[in-house]
Amino acid sequence: MAHDRRKSEEAGRTAELAALWYLRFKGWRLLAQRYRSPVGEIDLVMRRGGVTAFIEVEVRRTPGKAIEAVTARQARRISAAARHFLSRAPQAAAGACRFDIVALSPYHWPRHIENAFEGDQ
Repeated sequence: MAHDRRKSEEAGRTAELAALWYLRFKGWRLLAQRYRSPVGEIDLVMRRGGVTAFIEVEVRRTPGKAIEAVTARQARRISAAARHFLSRAPQAAAGACRFDIVALSPYHWPRHIENAFEGDQ
């Protein structure tokens, strides 16, 4: 079981790195990676222009399954963690904030879904 968890953790880190570089290529700037708060974790916090995006990175066999993997419960935890982040980095709150997903799957380009879910679901 520990081996499976370690393998899963490694795959998650690799996916986050791939998503990070994909978004950097699109002009996004990293504010935080694996931001942990008492209420949840955010994979990537990035900014481009006047938009701060709290990004969940998901890896599944298909892009659709990756998008479906973000549950309402998970969205609430990400939203709570985003509030915590903004309380500590108010400059990130200037402009618009949104919640995105980057879906990764084998043999597909990363798929960036903007405004994938609303905060405080």
